[in-house]
Amino acid sequence: SPQLKLKCSECPAHSGGRAFLNCKKPSSHIPCFLHDVELHRLNPLDVCLCVYAALISLISLLPPDAAGEHAALHRQRSLPHRPPVIPLVARMADQNTSGTPAMTEREASRLDKFKQLLAGPNTDLDELRKLSWSGIPRQVRPIAWKLLSGYLPANAERRESVLQRKRQEYFGFIQQYYDSRNDEHHQDTYRQIHIDIPRTNPLIPLFQQASVQEIFERILFIWAIRHPASGYVQGINDLVTPFFVVFVFEYIEEEVENFDVSSLQEEALRNIEADSFWCMSKLLDGIQDNYTFAQPGIQKKVKALEELVSRIDESVHRHMQQYEVEYLQFAFRWMNNLLMRELPLRCTIRLWDTYQAEPEGFSHFHLYVCAAFLVRWRKEILEERDFQGLMILLQNLPTMHWGNEEVSVLLAEAYRLKFAFADAPNHYKR
Repeated sequence: SPQLKLKCSECPAHSGGRAFLNCKKPSSHIPCFLHDVELHRLNPLDVCLCVYAALISLISLLPPDAAGEHAALHRQRSLPHRPPVIPLVARMADQNTSGTPAMTEREASRLDKFKQLLAGPNTDLDELRKLSWSGIPRQVRPIAWKLLSGYLPANAERRESVLQRKRQEYFGFIQQYYDSRNDEHHQDTYRQIHIDIPRTNPLIPLFQQASVQEIFERILFIWAIRHPASGYVQGINDLVTPFFVVFVFEYIEEEVENFDVSSLQEEALRNIEADSFWCMSKLLDGIQDNYTFAQPGIQKKVKALEELVSRIDESVHRHMQQYEVEYLQFAFRWMNNLLMRELPLRCTIRLWDTYQAEPEGFSHFHLYVCAAFLVRWRKEILEERDFQGLMILLQNLPTMHWGNEEVSVLLAEAYRLKFAFADAPNHYKR
């Protein structure tokens, strides 16, 4: 608008990659969702917040008499301020994600069991799932994840040939499709990926290396091209990181956070890239309705979470109803990113050990993990007495110092909920 002298600029503080309109008046920073590639790919909450903030900001620019006519649009409470994202990883080190701490006798015994199981000519996948449910030692996690995801066959003799074939197939896709990223038909997809990649775990040096970001761009672009029903959706970029970190550990012993991947041989980097692509693809095959148009899978899961929480902790449920907190406002991200924005990466890796060992772990068991996760904070939730306080809490839960012990307790409670409700879904419907 020439009257308001608005201009577009990129908002560096917003992790979702939105742009904002910057008026000369310092009070009128108006979030603008029109600059995103495709509106239907946005988090619905972000769209609502953007529209609401834009209306309020525009009203504030009207003459006083005109603004008074629209006073009814103002809510008594302001929109929740989104503070800067707390870094999700302080250190990757724990007994399952780093070789640094000395193993206890129990951990050494578990590692031996894994090695014996994996050394056989045909791996018993049911037994592997049982062992993996309680966590997988770092030393055997790469091959265990490849087996549990269905990327590698149980037959040991076939594994090397399968790996070679799948890796060649992936780089065949690169040769066939990657040069088309700047074509008019694909440039919006590539642009959004290119914007999102630097925001993937921005405080971990590993993910800020140019070579790592190029790997992620190729993985995400090829996946989007091969899955036109959904294409690329913000949040999918997060799902590459656990696989990438785990498969890097296949080639190094030291801490991964500050590791310079350029020190790896080119063949090792190519293997890590291809394996990450295929394992991420296997994961997304089971939850693709989370990312198709209007994201119906997430909508259903958020509704199921609300119904489940209303049965297992009525006090928490009523408290959020009292202050008009909608589950979609916080749980959409929990479903879209599989709690990766709520937990340190070391905890996500431990969580995914169980998800891959659990039948339909990412699509079904995740619901019970989210319910257990919400109720875990019941004391803090019940102490908040307004909408803004609840939203700030739910979007910035204090998990920075969580480790394996906290994740194990969370998973145990989720399993209890699944045992109680999964076979009797009417139990969580009023």
